Amino acid sequence: MVALLAIFAPGARADEGMWPLDRVPVDQIARAHGFRPDQAWIDKVRLSAVRLARGCSGAFVSAQGLIQTNHHCARACIEQLSTAANDLDANGFYAATLADERKCPAVEINQLVAISDVTLRITAATAGKSGAAFADALRAVQAQVVRACSANDAALRCDVVALYNGGVYSLYKYRRYQDVRLVFAPETAVAFFGGDPDNFDFPRFDLDVAFLRVWDGGAPLDTRATFLPYAKADVTPADLVFTAGHPGRTNRLDTVALLELQRDVSLPQGIFISSELRGILTEFSARGPEQARIANGLLFGVENGLKGAKGRLAALVEPGIIQRRAATERATLARLMARDRRLAISYTAALASVRATVQQVRVKGPRYDFIEGRNSPSSRLFDVARDLVRYAAEREKPDEQRLRPYTTANFPILRQALLSTAPVYPELERLRLTFSLTKLREGLGVDDPFVAKVLGRASPTGRAAELVDGTTLANLDVRAQLLEGGAVAIAASTDPMIVLARSIDAEQRAAYTDFEDTIDAPLIKAARVIANAQFKAYGTSRYPDATFTLRLSVGTVAGFPKNGRAVEPVTRMAGLYVRATDAPPFKLPARWLAARDKIDPQQALNFSTTNDIIGGNSGSPVINRGGEVVGLIFDGNLPSLGGGFGYDGTANRAIAVAIGAVRHALSHVYGADRIVVELAGQAAR
Repeated sequence: MVALLAIFAPGARADEGMWPLDRVPVDQIARAHGFRPDQAWIDKVRLSAVRLARGCSGAFVSAQGLIQTNHHCARACIEQLSTAANDLDANGFYAATLADERKCPAVEINQLVAISDVTLRITAATAGKSGAAFADALRAVQAQVVRACSANDAALRCDVVALYNGGVYSLYKYRRYQDVRLVFAPETAVAFFGGDPDNFDFPRFDLDVAFLRVWDGGAPLDTRATFLPYAKADVTPADLVFTAGHPGRTNRLDTVALLELQRDVSLPQGIFISSELRGILTEFSARGPEQARIANGLLFGVENGLKGAKGRLAALVEPGIIQRRAATERATLARLMARDRRLAISYTAALASVRATVQQVRVKGPRYDFIEGRNSPSSRLFDVARDLVRYAAEREKPDEQRLRPYTTANFPILRQALLSTAPVYPELERLRLTFSLTKLREGLGVDDPFVAKVLGRASPTGRAAELVDGTTLANLDVRAQLLEGGAVAIAASTDPMIVLARSIDAEQRAAYTDFEDTIDAPLIKAARVIANAQFKAYGTSRYPDATFTLRLSVGTVAGFPKNGRAVEPVTRMAGLYVRATDAPPFKLPARWLAARDKIDPQQALNFSTTNDIIGGNSGSPVINRGGEVVGLIFDGNLPSLGGGFGYDGTANRAIAVAIGAVRHALSHVYGADRIVVELAGQAAR
């Protein structure tokens, strides 16, 4: 499995690292690769590489706001625009004109415009505090910093981001766009060719691409100064390439105790529940084509997450990662004892605090998960009800006292979700809610008072049917009235979803605040001490863990060893047809079979690189030294699943779609020459 490099050891390879755009190691890159990105190059990448706020990455690739991302990143939009009569997942979509582009119900694009350091302000506000006082002070100062940054401008999004587990705090300022339209998407059968068997593997033969467009003021956004052009030629082996994307979460700086918690509790529990949900969704999908259509996206997400979680667990079960992390902790302590004995004592106490807090998580975590966390009652409509109830209460408070998702700064994305025009499918709602209520009863027991309050005398199936069949929250006007009406409207509502959310809100809030005060607060305090100790021992030249913020990684186009043989780094269009069968997930769409004679069999389709990526990087542009797009990240190989804990340059690989394959398919399969012309630098029409 992954060989973990010592976290703060000197001499790490230049290919390792997910670097914030204000900390790009240009000297290190120059020494390793003979290319030094200048500030203009870095700024151009920062402004062009965008974040899809609900997960994934993308990039502006034309002067008219055209965004390249993955099909699986745009999948929610694709499915929400689909109908039983026209399934865009199955049929694909192409807007032949600007007027044909269709607005996504719930996509927000974030463009990073500035990064600033707010460490001193955050640490000063929380100094000397612990427990609830620490959590309250942290919440308050973050709200103040964010409000000052955005000045209540809904077009701006500001996030305080903890780097190095709280050793550094950065303020990320984004331009927010919510008028995002679907331009092109291929059929899922070719975007996810090979399905779950090929997922996280290579060789691959996927056209996992989609194009969105940001509109502003009723016209395509002017991005002449900020887009990355398509390169004229594809990559070749050994080419230097960069990725600019938003890796979600790594744990390369976590302590041994936190890694053991993931290995022993978090990952196994998540795998058990996800495995059950996958089975239920698979059975539901087998009932008929409409059930398969409406459950397809959810099933994809569950299977993708499940395979990733299994890979991470497998990496942690191997003793090497935790043994190396323990060795790093011992080495850090030894360095501190030689340089700063007082800090060494604080470091030891911080590690002990983390371990003690982890023991509290093992005790409190299961109940928290079922009341407020990842296993709490859930379906799309119940989530809407909970957010309506909470926002109505939170809006009455100053920002400094609100739960973070309900602050003024976060309201635009909350409002977009609550008022989304995406269709609601009652049959799928009943299935999802039945599953979560069943797991709630299993997890907490029949006699638990919270379970009794949620279920009453009904079974999970019966209670889910009562709630879904009785609610009016599928009606957009009803949601809008409750959102605008605030606490008065919520208190007066007799909608069963609202009534349930209202009745359990106090207990859910209590679980939230208790976890924040007794788990999050001590972990954050201890992490600051640990980070400062590591800075003292090894300096500040290392990259921080991923935080779903923009990062640059550097690598080369390269194959890797697999099962005793060398895997070549580039696959060709010919392989798509060789691999194809008459049955999913290797069945090609009819238009691809019809276009076979038009396809250049030697056209590069996918390629692998040494770039350091993780989940959240999906949709990241692959960029050459000239600042041109040469590919589109859509996956990693199996060894990369352990990349959350460390990077192994001999085995970890990022997997990308070649831009030549995108152009080739647009022209020869889809007749989408409007996009090809735009990618070549001409105006959209």
